[in-house]
Amino acid sequence: MYLTRFRLNAARTGARRLLSSRQVMHAAVMASFPRLLPADRPTPDAPRVLWRLDHNAPGEVFLFLVSPDAPDLTHLVEQAGWPTAMVDGPGWQTRAYAPLLDRLAEGSRWEFRLTANPVHHIRRTDDEPRKRTAHLTAYHQMGWLLDEGRQERGGFRILEKPKEKRLLPGGTTPQGREHHGDRYELLVRDHRSHAFDKSRASGAKRGKPVTLVTATFDGRLEVTDPELMRRTLTQGIGKAKAYGCGLMTLAPLPQGEAR
Repeated sequence: MYLTRFRLNAARTGARRLLSSRQVMHAAVMASFPRLLPADRPTPDAPRVLWRLDHNAPGEVFLFLVSPDAPDLTHLVEQAGWPTAMVDGPGWQTRAYAPLLDRLAEGSRWEFRLTANPVHHIRRTDDEPRKRTAHLTAYHQMGWLLDEGRQERGGFRILEKPKEKRLLPGGTTPQGREHHGDRYELLVRDHRSHAFDKSRASGAKRGKPVTLVTATFDGRLEVTDPELMRRTLTQGIGKAKAYGCGLMTLAPLPQGEAR
């Protein structure tokens, strides 16, 4: 497995085109792997290509990739990077992922970032089919990630804040309702709505655009099951993995806070 980082030059037309459509970005990402054919589908329960866009500041956008094979991003550098500035390297950074995966141990604590597609299934009447619907508020998006079953299947648990650092007593609102953002080391740093067309044959009738809601979480977690945690990092979490969702990355806690 490999972890790759590439900074997009947001001033270039090619970068703006990639950033405007999750389908276009998906196609560009998959074109980075010579062994993958357009008709290939991810193998169930196996490591797969995951990607994420981090909008850190205006004009500062990074593409992160986790993949079984090392990617070749030459076409992205030419379209959306700095092709004439490639003096010390190819224009992106790729590192082996195994050293980090091997460091995962039960009880170890990490900072994390995750972009996901938080959804739930609803129906208005008992005889109506259930419909997948996106969570739209930060409160409900955090509730999606804080679901105990989701954390257990992922091999981690979100850390709680020390009581002295909670802004609301007991992690509740003045009305007495639990407030996820105050009790846990978790926040939604970015949420976006996307609409794009899927690829279609030339001349085909334009179909209904795909709509997608994404939320980017920053927080802290503790590993409860290293094997399940490795699966989460290499296979992703949640829906819409082909469109930049599901990739969780870890970073060590600041010195003195790790256990």
